[in-house]
Amino acid sequence: MLPDLPPSPPMTVSPLPYELRLEERPRPQIDLVVIHCTELPDLAGARKAGEQILYASGTGNSGHYYIDRDGSVHVYVRPERVAHHVRGYNSRAVGIELVNTGRYPDWLDSRNQKMEEPYTEAQIVAVISLLQTLQRELPSLKYIAGHEELDTTLEASSNDPGTQVHRKLDPGPLFPWARVMEAVMLERLKP
Repeated sequence: MLPDLPPSPPMTVSPLPYELRLEERPRPQIDLVVIHCTELPDLAGARKAGEQILYASGTGNSGHYYIDRDGSVHVYVRPERVAHHVRGYNSRAVGIELVNTGRYPDWLDSRNQKMEEPYTEAQIVAVISLLQTLQRELPSLKYIAGHEELDTTLEASSNDPGTQVHRKLDPGPLFPWARVMEAVMLERLKP
């Protein structure tokens, strides 16, 4: 039983143009939330990346929720739709993206594999509030993971093809997992 939780954070609903082309799913199918960072400089860039059509279905890659540095929450894909945000887990997962530069603009450069931008206090408060809201709205939600835990693919470095780097490192070492886990009733998913 969940304790009394604070009200849902204010959300701006701005569906991606292709949202209705994404596969529908029943809410009880959702048992996982995946934490990402955009690895882009701002929310506008993340929106533009999400709008790019990459698949024959007329859809692209996107999380469900985006949290800007000021803590504002933006819904790009509603949870009833399967968004493309993490290989192998999309059908069961909701993706939360925090705006953060990560390794931008040289994601695969072996000399640029540190993620040094801290998340803002507003983002952490918003992600905790959003997770608590999702727990209330999705009773089947049980697990949480970072993108880097679920996609461990290595790729050739862009600056040295003989060196392998991780394709995904988000949300990275500066995400405050202990604080978040203390505030929610979810288990870390270990693949």
